[in-house]
Amino acid sequence: MTEPISRRSARPEPITQMREMFEGEGLRDYLGEDVSMAQHMLQAAGLARAAGAEDHLVVAALVHDIGHFTGVISGRELMTGKENHHDDAGADWLTHWFGPEVTEPVRMHVAAKRYLCAVDPAYIGELSDASVYTLGLQGGPMSDAERAAFEGSPYFSDAVALRRWDDMAKDANAPTPAFDEFAAAVSALAATA
Repeated sequence: MTEPISRRSARPEPITQMREMFEGEGLRDYLGEDVSMAQHMLQAAGLARAAGAEDHLVVAALVHDIGHFTGVISGRELMTGKENHHDDAGADWLTHWFGPEVTEPVRMHVAAKRYLCAVDPAYIGELSDASVYTLGLQGGPMSDAERAAFEGSPYFSDAVALRRWDDMAKDANAPTPAFDEFAAAVSALAATA
């Protein structure tokens, strides 16, 4: 009797699929920002790496918005007023290769925006116009109960750090690293999941 093919082994390795996304849909504009989706995610990963983040968090920054490509509702529809839950869609898709140290900060990066708006009154003024617009679709600032639950997650700090890099990674004039600069970290983390 042969063993069934696991969900993970039935899928192509992540580098191939991610590269295709970054070089395809990722080249389109990033939902009202001055950069493409690929530039945004690559800049976020570069910022994480420059901050000395561990590889799992660099990879989470690299793929944090990949749910715009993998969900039922695209990122384009988000900007027309339909919440696409790209945080959950991306995290769920990434579970084919990565453990929670990558997937949970991705899943929580929208919640981290809502959290920061609730605990730091100046934070909302730092958001781009597009991020302010989507904040309303994503539930607005957290309630006290939501904040307490969010702070109780073991991935709380990683999600907040990822959110900060996410917010800074929208500069058309900033250097953008190449996808291949992160390929070794992606492959290494995928091999251990």
